[in-house]
Amino acid sequence: MTDQAEAVRTGTAVEPVPPKKKGFAFSLDSRLLALTGVLVILCVVGSVTRPDQFFTEGNISTILRLAAAIGVVSVGMTFVIIAGGIDLSVGSIVALSSVWLTTLATQSYGPWVMILCGLLVGLGCGLVNGILVSYGKIVPFIATLAMYVSARGLAERISGRRTQVVAEAGFLDFFRGDLLGIPVLIWMFALVFAVGWVVLNRTTFGRRTYAVGGNAEASRLAGINVKRHTALVYGVAGLCCGIAALMVVARTTAGASTNGMLYELDAIAAVVIGGTLLTGGRGSLIGTLIGVLIFTVLSNIFTLNNLDTDIQNIAKGVIIVLAALLQFRSVKKTKTST
Repeated sequence: MTDQAEAVRTGTAVEPVPPKKKGFAFSLDSRLLALTGVLVILCVVGSVTRPDQFFTEGNISTILRLAAAIGVVSVGMTFVIIAGGIDLSVGSIVALSSVWLTTLATQSYGPWVMILCGLLVGLGCGLVNGILVSYGKIVPFIATLAMYVSARGLAERISGRRTQVVAEAGFLDFFRGDLLGIPVLIWMFALVFAVGWVVLNRTTFGRRTYAVGGNAEASRLAGINVKRHTALVYGVAGLCCGIAALMVVARTTAGASTNGMLYELDAIAAVVIGGTLLTGGRGSLIGTLIGVLIFTVLSNIFTLNNLDTDIQNIAKGVIIVLAALLQFRSVKKTKTST
């Protein structure tokens, strides 16, 4: 344990698991391949059922734009769950950020103030969650549930339960525009994902996130400020919610207290589907990305075929259960092999 603590302290350990445990690496790769196979199968189903619509440029752009906002939220959720936490408030934070940045007072100062407002509101809410969890020692489920209720309530209070239409043309022109023929929202999603992957896999912050989620006490003994790191991880999730709020407002041209409904469930589902352990310490942003795309493509197929949403929800539930069972088996095999 001393060697592991020293490795974590010096920033050389990727996660608190001995490198000789190759079983999990194999199971993780197998799971990602299986998820990719599911995504391919869904694409085949879409092309067979709607050959004239599914693989069109417009539909693919629609899928990616719909995946963008929830994908950004899922990136932040991946950090939180890897660190051993959970965040039930992401949807409400998106709503609050969207409402705050679309108030008439904020819009009167121009697009950059709107952007800054959305980001700061999201970051602030995330840090409040982190402080309550780490320094207040409140269970993450309870702390983020309180934020879930209060942030949504504050959004309703600020907006008066009315939809706030964006009148700032500069904001809409930028976020609804294209860059090299690709919508800006898709570029934003790609950038957030790329930055998140680099931070999680190539920086000390990412290695410490894995370490804290794997064994908080060992990380503390290794010299990591677990409380501060936990607060920062929730801050990352909040910042992602602020970015997602910008994307939602750009797509809908309005801010409303109903924005971000059920985002927390979709994000957690995508993260779990992607193979991140709810107990913390192990996870992959690539898996989260595939999970987001699976749900988005599934929803798109149901929409194109005019199928009821209840069947869609049943299909999502089955996918989540299968992913959880696969995760349980892979962890069991890892423990058995060690």
